Amino acid sequence: MDAQSRGRADEIDPADQWVLNPQTGNYELRLDQSSAQSSTAPSAGGRSKPPSGRGSRSASRTPGPRNAEGRRSAGGRKTPAPANEVPPQRSRRSVDASGGGAAAAAGRRKRKQQKSGKKKALMWTGGVVAFAIVVGGAGAYFVYSKLDGNLNTIDIKGAGSGGFKKDQAVNILVIGTDKRTGAGNQSYGDRNSPGHADTTILFHVSKDRTNATALSIPRDLITDIPACETKTDQGTKTIPGTPRTRFNESLGQSERDPGCTMRTVKELTGIEVDHFMMADFNAVKTMSTAVGGVEVCLDKDIDDKKSKLKLPAGKHVLKGEDALAFVRTRHSVGHGGDLSRIEIQQQFLSSMIRKMKSGDTLSSPTKMWDLANAATKALTVDTGIGSIKKLQDLGMELAKVNPKNITFVTIPVLDNADGATVLLNESQARPLFSMIQSDTSLTEVEQKEKDAKKKAQNQLAGKRAPVGDVRVKVFNGSGTQGAAGTTLDWLQNQKRVLKSSNEGNAPQKLPRTILEYAPNQADQARTLADLMGLPATALKQGTKDAQGLEAMTLTLGADFKGVGVPISGPAKAPEGVKTVEADKQVCAK
Repeated sequence: MDAQSRGRADEIDPADQWVLNPQTGNYELRLDQSSAQSSTAPSAGGRSKPPSGRGSRSASRTPGPRNAEGRRSAGGRKTPAPANEVPPQRSRRSVDASGGGAAAAAGRRKRKQQKSGKKKALMWTGGVVAFAIVVGGAGAYFVYSKLDGNLNTIDIKGAGSGGFKKDQAVNILVIGTDKRTGAGNQSYGDRNSPGHADTTILFHVSKDRTNATALSIPRDLITDIPACETKTDQGTKTIPGTPRTRFNESLGQSERDPGCTMRTVKELTGIEVDHFMMADFNAVKTMSTAVGGVEVCLDKDIDDKKSKLKLPAGKHVLKGEDALAFVRTRHSVGHGGDLSRIEIQQQFLSSMIRKMKSGDTLSSPTKMWDLANAATKALTVDTGIGSIKKLQDLGMELAKVNPKNITFVTIPVLDNADGATVLLNESQARPLFSMIQSDTSLTEVEQKEKDAKKKAQNQLAGKRAPVGDVRVKVFNGSGTQGAAGTTLDWLQNQKRVLKSSNEGNAPQKLPRTILEYAPNQADQARTLADLMGLPATALKQGTKDAQGLEAMTLTLGADFKGVGVPISGPAKAPEGVKTVEADKQVCAK
């Protein structure tokens, strides 16, 4: 259906805007909506149409912008979501079915070519499938003003960092709610529930944009939910915190919004989140359909009565209800619990990323429009990225990461005695959190590894003193109360560094931990650096040798995350932590 058959010439159908660029040989969607149009149809000798099949498509299947009826108030602002539940997703827009078909194609006006212009890529995320859009959607060229009305936004009342920065690492919290909104979803369970944080992934993109880590957080993990402020129709409300409860109760329950989930993640991991993106079950169905299905692999037959998934072993291409059933499956895979469901979701997301990066998707104007339209309808985001332009800016940063350097990992946990929940595995989880905090990649980014090894060899090469010979005074410049005392206790009782002392607070707070030592104490400094995971940059050698029993000086800085947690971040994932790379297919077991 073209703009004229709708009677609205000012709203150009996006599929009419694909124009062949003679310099590249590719079709591009021109973003300038003010360009004049010719009043005559293209001649047979003119430019060929983009390969979207629009001339033979019916009006009911033509991709295009929808209206925003019922979603904005009279003043033009988006209607706020009810305060006592997870905000619902947008309903499908109605489509005016007048006109269309071959007649519409014949009367189509030719867009004026722009003289120049840069391509603009849009990427999206939220919930299980929308996460894939973050890392897979580069190359979609659309008129973003026509998609802007699809988005829902929530003011998170200062829960995040204040916004991502282009010269810093980026942390996006991707939330999939189990709220049963949308057609056909009421039968899945708690139809009257305000929803929970059912699927949660902390997506960390490195400062240099060479790699990313997708950290899955088990919904049944027992943790502390801090007090949080939420905005309601009646004003700002403080929701009391809840100690020792399931992580998934950080959203929806007790009127908690996604800002509460962001605060809970910060409390749990020590990692500050920049933004959140959220979607419900419909996102899985619409997004998988938009890309023409997602390939999955099964090592065995699956017949899951709960998710209603029944598939034989082998490879399958799933979309719609089948795709949703796949990511909800847990009883027929792995150990039959939520951790097995997380693994199957990670496999689905990896495949989705590969599909969205494929030429089959990127070369199809219709698929790209369907993808962007479905994604933006599925999303609820914080106001900091609550427009297509802001999402575009974020997406351009995330699009720089190669899928082979995206690693999925789940927070390490231990079974709880109740058999239904899990507890944090401190010895594995804390080093993993430290890796993300210090922007250390879980993937083998070759140049980064070479640089790190060379630096470590230069700074830390040489003899190590016996632990019993290490003398050190510990000062607290971290701003964390009691840090020097807990460090001393750890050094003496766990590491047997008995010649150490607590010197209390440092004269001033420091942003980074520093170990000061004399040239003749270098062997002691290397031993202490090994014990505490100090990076080479933390070692500061003086010019004069120490006299007698003089001790080194260790001043803890703001980068100190706790005793036993390497300040530099470990060089690889802790032993026993399983990872999945986005560019590899893994079959569900």
